[in-house]
Amino acid sequence: MPTWIDACGLEDIDVEDVIPFEYGGMKYALYRSEDNEYFATDGHCTHGRQLLCDGLVMGNIIECPKHHGRFDYRTGAPMGPPVLEAVRTYPTRVEDGRVLIDIE
Repeated sequence: MPTWIDACGLEDIDVEDVIPFEYGGMKYALYRSEDNEYFATDGHCTHGRQLLCDGLVMGNIIECPKHHGRFDYRTGAPMGPPVLEAVRTYPTRVEDGRVLIDIE
């Protein structure tokens, strides 16, 4: 069963940007695409454990600030070395002007 958590307001994330979110001792990264869709991933890069919220968003790609590894934040897929392992993604939905993520 989904566990929907209220993560932020719609306007808390700029278009083509990323913000941090923490819940239950876990860190997540929340994204807003140029199409005003919302996405969520684990908060750390799978390569260097750096916080992805400190990275650079370019289109649908998040670039880790440590070694410049890149992920497609919509799917979690690694986009080339040094990143080899996908980052976990989480379903999102919008409800009453809020972004919710399913952390289960």
